Amino acid sequence: MNRRDLMKTALAGAGMLPLQGALAASPERGKRPQRTFLLVHGAWHNALHWTRVTEALVARGHRVVAIDLPGHGLNARFPASYVAGATARFGEERSAQADITLEDCATAVVSALEKLRQGGTKPVLVGHSVGGAVITRAAELAPQLIDRLVYLTAFCPVKRGSASACAALPEARTGYGETLFLGDPAKLGAVRINPRGDAGYLEALRVAYYQDVPTAGFLPFALSLTPDLPLSLWTSKTGATKERWGRIPRGYIRCTQDRAIAPALQDLMIREANALTPGNAFTVESLESSHSPFASQPEALAALLDGAR
Repeated sequence: MNRRDLMKTALAGAGMLPLQGALAASPERGKRPQRTFLLVHGAWHNALHWTRVTEALVARGHRVVAIDLPGHGLNARFPASYVAGATARFGEERSAQADITLEDCATAVVSALEKLRQGGTKPVLVGHSVGGAVITRAAELAPQLIDRLVYLTAFCPVKRGSASACAALPEARTGYGETLFLGDPAKLGAVRINPRGDAGYLEALRVAYYQDVPTAGFLPFALSLTPDLPLSLWTSKTGATKERWGRIPRGYIRCTQDRAIAPALQDLMIREANALTPGNAFTVESLESSHSPFASQPEALAALLDGAR
């Protein structure tokens, strides 16, 4: 057995197989999955960050696919200065993925939806953080492929247009994370962090995004991050309309201890979306969690997703 077959066998034994930048997991053979979930990560993250939620959903009888967006996970391209550990140049080198757009990411989601639809499945589409902007655009492009949208403490910029426009509001201020970003995003073509930073930097990252996860548990998540969020995901408009995006049933999972997307901003985006489609309002649930419940409360999060109707 060669190395590739050995890895494939190990992943299959865990209920997971890599599928072109995705992780797919299904219930035990012979059991019909109850629902299918397509999970979309947020900035700097990737499909692996959903692993514990995936396991919990599969244990409840669901099929789960988590994808790597363009510029993330196995699709990431790295600044040469980041690879070389050249800290001074890292704050100035233009991103190798500055050309990646929100449309590229939404199209990748639609492609995954189409493949699932070919198998007779219409999934629940879940987006976390900036992934909310991605699923909003994907839903506008292909509403017929989606059973339900779920925003996990995510940007839902249907009135403001973009994630950055929402983040500029007074409701967005938390006082955390502002010193984490490197360089000028306009010059870099990306919103840049340093997952290879020193202990002080990593602690500031934990406190801003994962404050309810102990350091030892946080580090595997942190060291799996990639440094560059392509700027378009932050600044491009989703183009959401009530006729297309607005016709899909949707839910929002609020995270009440979030220091990245403040609860006040979450609530504002919910209200604005409901004003656009008063006949199709969000169903809203809350978790007493940081910005990263997939790390701190995967079982509780899976239970909420399991109950999403």
